[in-house]
Amino acid sequence: MNIKPILIIAGEPYSVFSELLFKIFTKEKFRKPIVIIGSIDLIIKQMKYLKYKIKINRISENYKKSQLIKNALNIINVNFRFKKTFDVISSISKDYNKECFELSIKLLKRKKFSGLINGPISKKHFIKNKYYGITEYFAEKSKIKNFAMLIYNKKLSVSPLTTHVPLKKVSKLISKKKLINHIKLIKTFYKKNFNTNASIIVTGLNPHCESNYKDSEENRIIKPAINSLKKNYSKISGPHAADSAFIKNNLKGVDVVVGMYHDQVLGPIKSIHNFDAINITLGLPFFRISPDHGPNNKMIGKNKSNPQSLYESIKFLDNQ
Repeated sequence: MNIKPILIIAGEPYSVFSELLFKIFTKEKFRKPIVIIGSIDLIIKQMKYLKYKIKINRISENYKKSQLIKNALNIINVNFRFKKTFDVISSISKDYNKECFELSIKLLKRKKFSGLINGPISKKHFIKNKYYGITEYFAEKSKIKNFAMLIYNKKLSVSPLTTHVPLKKVSKLISKKKLINHIKLIKTFYKKNFNTNASIIVTGLNPHCESNYKDSEENRIIKPAINSLKKNYSKISGPHAADSAFIKNNLKGVDVVVGMYHDQVLGPIKSIHNFDAINITLGLPFFRISPDHGPNNKMIGKNKSNPQSLYESIKFLDNQ
């Protein structure tokens, strides 16, 4: 059996990600080896500070499979000099993240990994003025135009049609074609990975799916897209008013709620699942997963952060 390792980018030095990683490796065992891109020196400092003892196996980017050790941190070193154990977000961390992410793209092209998990980063510094978010970063680097963000939980998932964009731009960025392609990606993902015909409900853009003008986005874009999809797909309905879409009775039998913008669906799903969800980018030539949390700077060094989302991210790829 050809078991492909899981690739993880260590992410922002000034974050709780290393703590979460240490907690998981102390308690859990996985079928597949883990390969981490990051600074060995920084990871060792953080491990000592947080009082964890985990085996570290230094490898090169051209490692042989026989060199990997299961249940150890197999690390491809990205050499940066950090002054502190949890170095603050700065030009140094920006350059560090850039090198880590670029190396991940290089390695993923070799198609030797089950997928990629990236630790949280400061989008404000790393992708300032160039990408809306890491989702768009990987899509461009992979030369993919049709992609989607899925916040996945086996009980209920959500997917915003637009991602990390200002609210004032949302109405200009939604279209019939975009919504059709978006839902097709979700249907394909569920069919391919779970052999399931996903049940999808779609929210409107305006409150109560109403507006004070006739040419509303519901009438002009959302309803025509859903009607077009129904010619070839079942279990799609909408538009539903977003303020009541997440009422318990309205979610019976529903796999995915597709919303028009980020906070319309991510706020409710985080209230429902807390940290028990993962961010999967659909449409890429590889699995890209991000735990559903940020750097969480206020909790750095306290050893109290919840590793559930990172655990679910690794578990998902470990089962592929």
